[in-house]
Amino acid sequence: MAHRAGYINIIGRPNVGKSTLLNALLGEKLVIVNPKAQTTRHRILGILNGKDHQLILSDTPGILEPAYKLQENMMKAVDEALQDADVLIVMVELGETPAKAEELLRRARRYKGRTLVLINKVDLGDDKRLNAAFEEWHSAFPEADILPVSALHGLHINELRSKLVGLLPEHPPFFPKDELSDRDMRFFVSELIREKILGIYKQEIPYSAQVVVNSFEEGPEITKVQADVVVMRESQKGIIIGKGGGALRQLGTEARKAIERFIGGKVFLDLKVKVDEDWRGDERKLRRYGY
Repeated sequence: MAHRAGYINIIGRPNVGKSTLLNALLGEKLVIVNPKAQTTRHRILGILNGKDHQLILSDTPGILEPAYKLQENMMKAVDEALQDADVLIVMVELGETPAKAEELLRRARRYKGRTLVLINKVDLGDDKRLNAAFEEWHSAFPEADILPVSALHGLHINELRSKLVGLLPEHPPFFPKDELSDRDMRFFVSELIREKILGIYKQEIPYSAQVVVNSFEEGPEITKVQADVVVMRESQKGIIIGKGGGALRQLGTEARKAIERFIGGKVFLDLKVKVDEDWRGDERKLRRYGY
């Protein structure tokens, strides 16, 4: 039996459900999910292996008009995904219209290969809204297949997974068959901590925070992790720590529990808060933080 393998890259505006879709296709939580926009900052590969296939699923930051260097780098990750895709998934949500997604259309139309438009969150609408959405997106992408899904509730995910396997070219695996991602454990630990920052803190704090995992030491009984939460101003450092250190303790507890679930073992997490002024607007600092 021929083996199929290739890159299936997901693009869309912020908060349409790209990360939820990737997790649903993989069948487990790999990338962080949060209702706040700009949760995904990197291009993250999730690898789905079968006996006769390997789907390399690529989650990308939500498409937006960049306001600072970090967002510019995020949009470079989207452009990269347009260059190496074997199949491009353009993800939209029910109620979103092409007229209000000009930047998405501009980027997606650069891609000349096989394209699927997924209308997500169809469980929130009726047949009339869905039929109208099909017509609008078919007009915007006449060569694409238009498919309804609910990534959160798993609606049509199995059918989508089978369809994607069939669209891939015959090719040997790109990655070892036991790998789940191209990212290492430190990356996922930092993302789990950042997910808790998104959930606990409000306004600008989550968008000004970066997490750096300095050490990850696995032991027979406990894994020791030391990480820094990096913010841009002293006032933000105070908010992260909170009155009497209460907010930082909450962050540490919630992050530790999330990491324990992810690795399946006990964790000791040492969190520190540091200030690095304007890190998200400095190209040199962004490179140091992996962007």
